[in-house]
Formats: sequence, C-alpha cells, structure tokens
Amino acid sequence: MEITNDPVGAAIQDFVAGNSGAKIVVESNLTEDDEIAVAYLFRSPEEMPELELLALEQCRGRVLDVGAGAGCHSLALQGRGVDVTALDLSAGAAQAMRGRGIKQVLQQDILKLSGQRFDTLLLLMNGIGIAGDLEGLERFLEHAKTLLNPGGQILLESSDILYMFEEEDGSVLLDLSAGYYGEVIYNMRYKTHQTGEFKWLFIDPAILEDYATTQGYTFEQLYEGEYGNFLARLSLPMA
Repeated sequence: MEITNDPVGAAIQDFVAGNSGAKIVVESNLTEDDEIAVAYLFRSPEEMPELELLALEQCRGRVLDVGAGAGCHSLALQGRGVDVTALDLSAGAAQAMRGRGIKQVLQQDILKLSGQRFDTLLLLMNGIGIAGDLEGLERFLEHAKTLLNPGGQILLESSDILYMFEEEDGSVLLDLSAGYYGEVIYNMRYKTHQTGEFKWLFIDPAILEDYATTQGYTFEQLYEGEYGNFLARLSLPMA
C-alpha cells in the first residue's frame, strides 16, 4: 500500500467528490486520537464561531490567509471584495481552493515565501501552530516582518492548553524537563495518507506577547474564548 503525505488534501478532495462524511484522524502525544470532520473545513460564515468572524472583520488591505485549508475564510473575504491570497502547503487543498473559485492561491511553505508584501497575515484554527515550538515562533515572527508592509498586522488564533495538565484538585502537573507545555507532537492520517510526526505549537498570551514585543511588534488580545483559545493582533510600526 502506497503511503503518501497529504492527508488533509486527500480528505478535502474526497469531500469535494461527494464523500460528505470524510474524517481526518489526529494522533498526538497529549491526548487520545481525535477526528476532524472535513465538512467543518467547508463552513460558511454563518457557521463560523465568533472569534473567526471578528478576525475576518479585522482584516485590512492585502491579506494572506495562511494554512487556508479548503478556503472558507478566503472565500468569505473574497466575497466582501477583499484582496486575499490563500496559502497552503497541501497540493490537494490548493487544487480544491482553485476549484472553489478562489482567485489567488499559493501552494507554498510560508517560511519560504518571499517577494510579496501584505497588510494582514491571517492564521486561524490555531494557525500559529505551524511555528512548531518556541524557537520556531521566533523564526516565524522574524520572517513575517519580510512579508508585511509597514504598519502591517498578524491576526492569529491560539490556545493556552495549561488546563490539560490540571489534576483533580486543581493543581497543575508539568514535566519541566520536557520543554514548554504547549509544544505538541501530532500525526494526521486519512486513508493511505499520513503526515508523519510533526510539532505543533499552542502558545499562551503572555509568552506570545513576550516574543512579539522582542521582535518589535505591539501585542493586543482581541478575544478570549471559554477554553483558553484567543485571538491576538501583532502589529508592526508604520515606517
């Protein structure tokens, strides 16, 4: 059996072809296996949570939708007349987004993107997780400055997952030798596709603010959800 490495893209392609029940299996070193219903990647604005709607409202200028998946946020922005480019590493996702009518699609690693400038980088569904770990967050924030116009902004969603380490008595048990608790190892599977293990970062607002301000951004928390998730804006100064 051939093993390929685009589970998200393959699942999106199957959904487009009519498999409305397609699900992606998510394995992690932190919890039991979970599943993502592919239909969720195709949600309309009416189906989006409040945090995402707020993020879309805050987008300005030329927008890069990072980790766009099936393109639901890009389609919503495009429908409002926003100049938006959808970026995803997955070939299957990029193909599907073009088929859905998204005008500007890049199949690209954000860390290798160059030669273009944007006013907003949008990273929803814990999109900042692509940084992988705290060192990766530093690299990402440094690289993002090469993609943003003066006064540009990063709108990102993440979660503080400290609650996952709470004991029944309310105390928190952390292995301090294991590094930052928000650095999670994942593997994603769909049929014969799997990513292989990769790091995914969940960052708490205080540490994010420290890293952002060190890199010259201003930090603003725009929204806080019930389960530690939040929306933040990192802004660069005007030239």
